[in-house]
Amino acid sequence: MKLILAGLFILAVGTHAQWYHFPREAVQGARDMARAYGDMRKANWKNSDKYFHARGNYDAAQRGPGGRWIAKVISDGRENFQGNSGRGHLDSAADQKANRWGRNGGNPNVYRPRGLPKRY
Repeated sequence: MKLILAGLFILAVGTHAQWYHFPREAVQGARDMARAYGDMRKANWKNSDKYFHARGNYDAAQRGPGGRWIAKVISDGRENFQGNSGRGHLDSAADQKANRWGRNGGNPNVYRPRGLPKRY
């Protein structure tokens, strides 16, 4: 039994050698998501929300597995809340598409509206 547990431990450590980075990546990813949300609020630009969704998810996912995980948790939570608040399932589905695009490494500028100032 001890041999089996030791083998599983070595396998787990070998395959996830940097598991200890996960919490830091998640915190940094949450900050990226919050920064994108804050920028969206400051910009107050018509039809820009998909860009900020994609950008926040992209930035968070670039942190690593922890950032990618927290981006998914935050995005899914937000869309589940908004879907239940009557905002519309079509808009929620479009937001989720932008979220996935950014998380999967897609260029957020695909969703950037024309005329949005460069500082955002």
